[in-house]
Amino acid sequence: MLRTVTVGLDGSPESRAAAEWAAREAKLRGLPLKVVHVWEPVPEPMEQAPLLGAETHQHWTERIPREAREGLRLRHPGVEVISEQLSGHPGTRLTEAGHSAELLVLGSRGMGGVGGFMVGSVGLSVLAHTERPVVLVRAGEQAADEHEKDPAGVPSAAAPFRPVVLGLDLHHQDDGLIEFAFDAATRRATSLHVVHGWFPPPYYAYGMPANPGLHEVLAAGEAKDLAEALRPWREKYPDVHVVEMSRYGSPALLLAEASRAASLVVVGRRVRRGPIGAHIGHVTHAVLHHAAAPVAVVAHA
Repeated sequence: MLRTVTVGLDGSPESRAAAEWAAREAKLRGLPLKVVHVWEPVPEPMEQAPLLGAETHQHWTERIPREAREGLRLRHPGVEVISEQLSGHPGTRLTEAGHSAELLVLGSRGMGGVGGFMVGSVGLSVLAHTERPVVLVRAGEQAADEHEKDPAGVPSAAAPFRPVVLGLDLHHQDDGLIEFAFDAATRRATSLHVVHGWFPPPYYAYGMPANPGLHEVLAAGEAKDLAEALRPWREKYPDVHVVEMSRYGSPALLLAEASRAASLVVVGRRVRRGPIGAHIGHVTHAVLHHAAAPVAVVAHA
C-alpha cells in the first residue's frame, strides 16, 4: 500500500498552514503528499439556496483542491502531490484517510498573540480515533519558525532546525513513540530534548514536612531512570544529540515551555477503548492547547 503524508484541507488559513508543513515533511520523508478535501453534504432543500448553490459547491469541491494542489507543486518542487475529494463527516472521513498514511496532518486555529492552539471538534475526534501519528499545525506557522535564526539574527528556513522535543512518561513507555521522535530529529539533523516531568509518590507527598535531601534523592532516581530508558536509543541513533530534561513539575507545563524553542513537539496517546469512549489524555490535551510549535501525537498501547 502506498504510504503518504496526508493533510486535511478545507481552505481555511489553518489548513493551508498545515498543507505547507505537510509538504515540507513529505520532502523530508521522501513520500508523496496527499491532500484530502472533505465536502460535508448539506440537507437537500438548502442546496438550492443562493449561497449554497451549484457554483458554491463547485468552488469547494473542485477549485479549492485544484488550486491548492497546483500551488503546493510550485512551492515544493520534487514533492509528488496527489489529491482526493471525499464526502461525509470530516472527522470520520479524515480518520479513514489516515489509515493508509504514514502521517496525518491537520490545521488548528492559533490563539492570537499567545502561543498555542484552538483544537476544534474535528481535530479532537480524529486524534481520539486514529492509530496513525497525527500532527497539529497552528494557523500562521511558517517554515522559518522551525529553524534557528541565521548569523544576522533573522529567522530563516535555511538555518539549522530547532530541537525536536519529546514528552516521555517513564511509566508508559512505548518504542513507537520514542522512535518517532528520534527519527524526526535525524531527518532534521537536529538534537532531541527529552522532557520528563515527575511528582513525588503520594506516600512521600502527604503528611511529611519539606525535606530537601529526600527531594534530591527522588530527583536523582528519576534522572537515572530516564537515562536508562534512553540508553538503547542513544546507541541506535548515535548521531542524534540527546538532552535529558528530568524536572519536578507538571509534564504539560514543562513541555509547553520547551516548545517555545522547538521545531516539533512529540507526545503520546494511549489507545483506550472503554465505556466512556476514546480520549487523548489530559497531558496531551493540555500540550495541544498551549504548545508554541507543531505537535505530533503518536498513539500507542
